[in-house]
Amino acid sequence: MDGNGRWAKQRHLPRVEGHRNGVESVRAVVRAAGEAGVKYLTLYAFSVENWNRPKDEVDTLMKYLARFLKNEIGELNRSNVRLEAIGQIYRLPEFVQEQLAKTKAALSKNNELTLILALSYGGRTELVEAVREIAGKVKRGALEPAEITEQIVAQHLYTRHWPDPDLLIRTSGEMRISNFLLWQISYAELVVTQTLWPDFRKPQFNEALEEYARRNRRFGGI
Repeated sequence: MDGNGRWAKQRHLPRVEGHRNGVESVRAVVRAAGEAGVKYLTLYAFSVENWNRPKDEVDTLMKYLARFLKNEIGELNRSNVRLEAIGQIYRLPEFVQEQLAKTKAALSKNNELTLILALSYGGRTELVEAVREIAGKVKRGALEPAEITEQIVAQHLYTRHWPDPDLLIRTSGEMRISNFLLWQISYAELVVTQTLWPDFRKPQFNEALEEYARRNRRFGGI
């Protein structure tokens, strides 16, 4: 979800205004995904690299995140949305971790759409942690090196409970993956839009779905 800062700069507004309007886009896209019958939606909300931003901006983002998690419980419940999170959650401020746990619990019985927030997430970090866990099992004798397969690796990722994505949408025209779900998107279709995230709403989301529907997914075949 890229382009918040540029959106604000174009309007001669503080960067935080871009983030605030970006929250509105989250709300709109989650609603649109549910209406379209999407079962899993993963939003790259905060990367491990984002910790390097100015402290004031990070603090504001964390406050917006906690507020979103609290204020959206009713809406998400009405839409039958379940909430999950991936990443180094322990690095988030305690007040965010507490609200995240409360919101997940409040939505735990829902089963229409699973919303997965990538928070303090990095694809390389995820792979390193998976390798460490697998190496530990090998060292303990619980796993033989010859037994390590793609399935074994996948079972040690943050996303082990959910299917790999079919579609990756990149906003703001950036032509890079930015360390997102590096293993999981091996065969995902990529849709890049010039739209900045604060302007990305239901019409843009549906356009991406329509573009995906036109693709011929061969998975290496003919």
